[in-house]
Amino acid sequence: MEAIKGLENFPSLSQNTIITIGNFDGVHLGHQKILKFLVDEAKKNDLFSLVLTFSPHPEKILGKSKIQMIQTVDQRLETIENFGVSGVLVTPFDENFSNLSSRDFIQKILIDTLQARGVVIGENFHFGKNREGDITTLQTLGSKMGLLVHEIPSVTRNGRTVSSSLIRSLLYEGKIEAANSLLGRCYEVEGKVIKGEARGKALGFPTANIETQNEIIPLGVFISEVSLNSQKYSSVTNAGYRPTFGQEEIQIESYIINFNKNLYGKRIILRFIKKIRNEIRFKTTEELSLQIKKDLKEALNYFKLKKNSSHSTA
Repeated sequence: MEAIKGLENFPSLSQNTIITIGNFDGVHLGHQKILKFLVDEAKKNDLFSLVLTFSPHPEKILGKSKIQMIQTVDQRLETIENFGVSGVLVTPFDENFSNLSSRDFIQKILIDTLQARGVVIGENFHFGKNREGDITTLQTLGSKMGLLVHEIPSVTRNGRTVSSSLIRSLLYEGKIEAANSLLGRCYEVEGKVIKGEARGKALGFPTANIETQNEIIPLGVFISEVSLNSQKYSSVTNAGYRPTFGQEEIQIESYIINFNKNLYGKRIILRFIKKIRNEIRFKTTEELSLQIKKDLKEALNYFKLKKNSSHSTA
């Protein structure tokens, strides 16, 4: 997959393109439906499948909100690549871009610059200055310019439309299993293992302290999984303020089960699987140690059941 940064760097292609447009934050089930359709149509019609996405998020540029992203740009690109698209164009949604009329966006960006012959979009798509354009606009203007428009219906789960904003809300609330069901995979953060204060080690549970660029950190104690050099390890993770010790900044600590290697400076991926409990302020470190043992037992039971279940279905 080609990753191109900036419209000015988009190359002249030997093929025309079919494009999907959006932030694709989280690359959730709704996004995945669009990406699969995009790739299938590209193959059928000998077109270059292209994702046009934005960084930073338009709401950050336009100052409407302090939106926090589900994924870093690198995570987003890596997830999109898994669906077999030919290329991704990452461009800033700056004021010049936001002031384009609907007609100019279609003609100057999609057709003249990106060589588009087809567009695949979700049903809530808006574009152009002040979001003046919608699907009807795109279809009406596009048909006059030789642009075929494919509208993909939203995905729903339990009566709710799958969206990045819904997933963000679930993550803020610590409802990790619900968020994972909409993502189609476990929510994950990526980062470097740094030195902590060794309090976990003093309690008999040495933890990997993770420094991450991810903007959303679910708070609580979780059954989790750590990936290091493509190897997966079961873990228990505490993400929060560590109230027993009066911390003021969010910290992520993961106790990797049956693992005793030095991880300082290593980059790891941490996946949140299931929430065990909220953070609790304990009166003593002894109470905290007893609770950690209970948390570990719950995690071990989870992984044991999962292992037995996978064996029974093999």
